[in-house]
Amino acid sequence: MYVHAHVYSYTWGGGCLYAPAKRGLRSKVLFCCSLFKSSVKLKLICAQVLKDLLGEGIDYEKILKLTSDAKFESGDVKATIAVLSFILSSAAKHNVDNESLSSELQQLGLPKEHATGLCRSYEEKQSALQDSLRTRSLRLNQLDSVSWRVDYTLSSSELQEVNEPLVHLKFNIRDRDRGVTEPIAMAVSAEKFQVLLAELKQAQALMKTLHG
Repeated sequence: MYVHAHVYSYTWGGGCLYAPAKRGLRSKVLFCCSLFKSSVKLKLICAQVLKDLLGEGIDYEKILKLTSDAKFESGDVKATIAVLSFILSSAAKHNVDNESLSSELQQLGLPKEHATGLCRSYEEKQSALQDSLRTRSLRLNQLDSVSWRVDYTLSSSELQEVNEPLVHLKFNIRDRDRGVTEPIAMAVSAEKFQVLLAELKQAQALMKTLHG
């Protein structure tokens, strides 16, 4: 399971959070504090969030067990994962060091013991997390295969004579993040197909010059 944290549009700069971001994130951090009385449990959940960010998958059942005594609602669990995911990924993206992150989180209201545990987990995985985020930011979907056919309609019930070729294309695109292949089908006239082909050849030539 992966919970996107894009709803939290906060930014880091110079190793710390900008002031407007602090105001918005403070309530989320305090929310986590109210849910986690144990810094050990917070660290264990951080470990699961880090696994998810590293593409290793998250054990949602384990998180539910860790939060069972707090009687979390499903929405509380998802919100917690999203907040932690945002904090850890943003810190890694902006190369925030362990001490600066701990200081910022304590300023936002996270107890020192909680901040220390979270930042220890972050420090252990910071390099791997940065590599993973860098790889994903440069990753494009992959064209697995292309299939095609041409239909040539000689006549129809509406027109006596058509003589119009129609090119049917199906592109099988692999989403590298999700590991699935999805088909994209289209039908174009011969004229539009020639335009598409010319543009693809131009793109191929451009890619060759960039790699050259």
